[in-house]
Amino acid sequence: MKQVDLEIVKEFDAPVASVWRAWSDAQWLKQWWGPDRFSCPSAEVDFREGGRAVVAMLFPKDMGGITMYNLFEFKKIVPMESIEFTNNLCDKQGKAADPAALGMPPDFPVNQRVLLTFQDLGQGRSRLTVTECKWTPGQMMKMAKMGMEQSLEKLAALPGLRG
Repeated sequence: MKQVDLEIVKEFDAPVASVWRAWSDAQWLKQWWGPDRFSCPSAEVDFREGGRAVVAMLFPKDMGGITMYNLFEFKKIVPMESIEFTNNLCDKQGKAADPAALGMPPDFPVNQRVLLTFQDLGQGRSRLTVTECKWTPGQMMKMAKMGMEQSLEKLAALPGLRG
């Protein structure tokens, strides 16, 4: 089946520097990562090209209450403009994990390239474009889109995001 890129665009009533910090600083990432009803109990971020982040996502109790981890491996960082990383599921220590072994469907991406682009809209506003590459169209892609949109809504609502 043909693969497609998933693009999500969100505008913020906050400057680029604040939205950037929300992706590059573990304390900020923990405040918004995960869809509605999910939380991020831990995040470790080594924010530099060649660095990595291990970001936890705690499921609600009625969805099993499990914790899954994402591994971001930073490939290219252009300050206040773009962040490129690969995304994989991993264990708590950051060792890449097989999505199928974690119960994910066969269309769950491995070594997925993610590109974040940041645009200054002026007057303290900014636009973030999240591009998740090479999704197989289907239920998993729809869930990923919904999850990222909900996460970005949580980010937009954070007190203090405006700087």
